Amino acid sequence: MTDTTRLSAVQASYDAVALDYARQLLGVLEARPLERAVLGAFAESVRDAGGGAVADLGCGPGRVTAYLDGLGVRAFGLDLSPAMVAVARRSYPGLRFEVGRMAPLDMADGELGGIVAWYSTVHTPPGELPSVFAEFARVLAPGGHALVAFKAGDARRRLDEAYGHPVDLDVYAIPPEQVAALLAAAGLAEVARLVRQPQEGERDAQGFLLTRKA
Repeated sequence: MTDTTRLSAVQASYDAVALDYARQLLGVLEARPLERAVLGAFAESVRDAGGGAVADLGCGPGRVTAYLDGLGVRAFGLDLSPAMVAVARRSYPGLRFEVGRMAPLDMADGELGGIVAWYSTVHTPPGELPSVFAEFARVLAPGGHALVAFKAGDARRRLDEAYGHPVDLDVYAIPPEQVAALLAAAGLAEVARLVRQPQEGERDAQGFLLTRKA
């Protein structure tokens, strides 16, 4: 599958599930203290490094973007799916959401104080992650932080149905040490990592890596 074909399938799949995805994930962060702690640490790190805009890449319906905004971070969202962006704009009209892809990013070098990729790389084949992470590093200012949430493991799963709709997606679980090494190779040094064991309905452990651009 070519990169263009894969991205088209990802976009179409998330366009199809957008409304039900937003409904089913509403309030999830409120029930997950570890995730809130990770996002809180990221937001504080960005503020301590001088602030700057934060891009929530693969923002979906905007719930993480809005949570970061509530923590005093100047966050905006970017997503491949126009339907997801439309939901985010309706749900959080005071925030900025745009349609776009993670690589290449339509942003200037050193433009951002922070990046969050909250499970937005799980459909990216591991061999393509170096170019994605290189873009993260390019658009971050020196001292900027990137937070990546991902499925921790070593598996590729086919997903034909999600949130009550047919989809066309591959989902990758990747070992935390591999994700950390790829980020480091892109110039993003590990600050901290957390691996949470699977909860009800999850197949994989959940990984969180906080990194900093030198």
